[in-house]
Amino acid sequence: MSVRVIGAGLGRTGTTSLRQALEHLLDGPCYQMPDVYRNPAHVALWHDAVRGEMPEWNDLFAGCAAVVDWPAASFWRELSNAYPDALIVLSVREPESWWRSANETIFSVLQNSTNEPWRVMVTDLFASRFTGSFSDKSACIAAFERHNAEVREGVPGDRLLEWQPSDGWRPLCNALDLPIPDRPFPHANTTKEFQARSGQ
Repeated sequence: MSVRVIGAGLGRTGTTSLRQALEHLLDGPCYQMPDVYRNPAHVALWHDAVRGEMPEWNDLFAGCAAVVDWPAASFWRELSNAYPDALIVLSVREPESWWRSANETIFSVLQNSTNEPWRVMVTDLFASRFTGSFSDKSACIAAFERHNAEVREGVPGDRLLEWQPSDGWRPLCNALDLPIPDRPFPHANTTKEFQARSGQ
């Protein structure tokens, strides 16, 4: 199975809902940050990528139909080249709302994480491909908007789908030429759910 969808949207833009939707539509796993967190070997591979040594993407994503969320979203250029037929989905969110959610979840975990190799990898990833000031609201919003602008500019229009969870199934299904499922669109990983899972 080859990667058919690359999620270029950053964490807290509905990436878990998108993952669940893509797994249903594509009938295969979707790679997301929790896969990295649970797998020390993948942490090391992503850390190498942050330093400029790209992994064998097909090995890293073996069996996966899609990838979403950090860290993959920060490598959208490399992944777009590696999978030239894949759809690029830029999941988006209003910047202030995104900041509140990210600050109360991802950034809070980073400041208190005891999973040291994972924390160091993500901190280095942010410093090189997002911002090193993830406690600074202005810096993070600027990095968020810059990332989205770069994706919009760098991906040809016929490969790019800009999407938000409220859009539901239809844009994804239209872009993938698939029927719309007869089931509600998933809504997963709210801020409260994230905090409960991470013990915040």
